[in-house]
Amino acid sequence: MMATIFERLRNADAGVRRIAVIDLPYTDEEDDIAPLLIAALSDADATVRLEAAKALEGFEDPEVLAALVPLLKDSDVAVREAVAYTLAELKNSASAGALLPYLSDADPEVQAAALQAVKALRVDAAFEPALAALQHADARVRRAAVGVLGYLKKSQAIGALTEVAAHDTDAEVRRVAVGALSYASESADVSVHPALSRALADPVWQVREEAATTFAKTGSALGVPNLVRAMGDEYWQVRVKAARSLGKLKARDGVAALAEALSHPVSNLRKEAVIALGEVGDPRGITPLERALHDSDPDVRKLAKLALTSIQMAKEV
Repeated sequence: MMATIFERLRNADAGVRRIAVIDLPYTDEEDDIAPLLIAALSDADATVRLEAAKALEGFEDPEVLAALVPLLKDSDVAVREAVAYTLAELKNSASAGALLPYLSDADPEVQAAALQAVKALRVDAAFEPALAALQHADARVRRAAVGVLGYLKKSQAIGALTEVAAHDTDAEVRRVAVGALSYASESADVSVHPALSRALADPVWQVREEAATTFAKTGSALGVPNLVRAMGDEYWQVRVKAARSLGKLKARDGVAALAEALSHPVSNLRKEAVIALGEVGDPRGITPLERALHDSDPDVRKLAKLALTSIQMAKEV
């Protein structure tokens, strides 16, 4: 079988070579696979290189690492992304060391790919380059840098992340910065709550949605008034996350807003409101939950029954 695949890897048709690369990991000759995949990384066709980069994910040989790293500068963006993902999946110190020089690369696409790759490795040496990259002109680099800082969970980055969450010109960068602040429960930084409050007023609803989620992850009850206001957001998707967070925070001050959400036309919001009322456990939620037993959506009715049982059990304890 290896002889056949070897012939296909040398075929003039790039499509044939691509399929041969995909088939390689399923052969029985394990010792011969890595060298052939490494050779395929130099193929003239980008789709062949792409499949080779993907297939090398499970190999941790030094030769594999040495072959993959230069492809962070590949001319094809899909290949660069595949290489970055594969390098991140290696999750070893050698991989991190090979990536570090690229964290400040002059090419923003290469820099972003390297930052993305090093994120899951959680190496302290990536902190300073990622912090500096928050000032980069390219949003892709800033977005990847936020990801690194979020994974490292260092309190020294919170101030910078709050600034990005509030002022970055790119909405997606602001959104991921808001999400990265979810580890702030491990810090006493007082700037987090105001930053999340501002994010709940962001003009882009996806940023507001992320802020509603992040409030609960920080575990801070300071966000409850903001979450109650978010229950009136024009986008139901934001209300869903606000309801979920009010439930996780067991926010009694959110009962009225959650009860009101039970009349919203979107059943997903009604479901989240019912679940949250059960989690809060406040007896004031009983009457609206009893009305929800007659909801047009069977899932809402079922969840309302469970929520009522939960509140009743809490009363009996």
